[in-house]
Amino acid sequence: MPASTPRIKSTGLHKGEIAPGVAKVDPIIIADKVTRTFGGLKAVDVDHLEIPRNAITALIGPNGAGKTTLFNLLTGFDKPDTGSWSFDGTALSGVPAFKVSQMGQVRTFQLTKSLAMLTVLENMKLGAKKQRGENFWAALIPSLWRAQDDEIEERALDLLKRFKLDTKKEDFAASLSGGQRKLLEMARALMSQPNLVMLDEPMAGVNPALTQSLLEHILDLKDEGMTVLFVEHDMQMVRHIADWVIVMAEGRVVAEGPPEEVMKNTAVIDAYLGSHLDTDLGIVTGRIDENGNPL
Repeated sequence: MPASTPRIKSTGLHKGEIAPGVAKVDPIIIADKVTRTFGGLKAVDVDHLEIPRNAITALIGPNGAGKTTLFNLLTGFDKPDTGSWSFDGTALSGVPAFKVSQMGQVRTFQLTKSLAMLTVLENMKLGAKKQRGENFWAALIPSLWRAQDDEIEERALDLLKRFKLDTKKEDFAASLSGGQRKLLEMARALMSQPNLVMLDEPMAGVNPALTQSLLEHILDLKDEGMTVLFVEHDMQMVRHIADWVIVMAEGRVVAEGPPEEVMKNTAVIDAYLGSHLDTDLGIVTGRIDENGNPL
């Protein structure tokens, strides 16, 4: 969809009065009493949290708020001290990260995890799940996996073209810029055809030209029926694309709601977003005009 086409935000995502932990109409993730302590510091202390399905949810807050730690817990990369959570109705407590991914919940990292000495195309192909060639005995008989491998490669090439990385397909991942590695990691996550995509600060360290591209790709994920949850500490990065915003501070969820409502919360603005909100990413990148209207 062209950048100039207005995007319609999801509405009617919650039930009842908006407050931290408010119930959602159709949650894809439900978490209860999740805590994680490092030494004497309680990094995560989430009483109740629900993530709406088929929407873009931004998890924001200052550095050290517990956003990435919560991500690590929900995706099986860390273990909580207490708590339980479910994904699409299935309990995930104690489920290892690779099984979480196989169930349709994938994530990217703030620091990209591409395999530097494999080519871009090889990195992409590794993201596909249930590959017959991964079985030792089946790998000895090419006729058992060749057709599937061709399908996986075709899908990988289609995604690389979409992310404008097709000309880099034979280059080693180590040769890519930081922004290109972010694009590669997002594209590789889509190889598993997930239901939920979790992005940990996808715009961190990315130059302005690629920032706009990443924002468009995030919007495209929703258009394709996926749910998106992404971490960001800068509200300006999310206010024009997120359907729902969750604000964390000192490990707790302190506010949530539609972006326009969160922006009006004086305590959130003063304590977590800063008192100056004069620089608007939408205006800088040309997505909106000075009045907040899509271009």
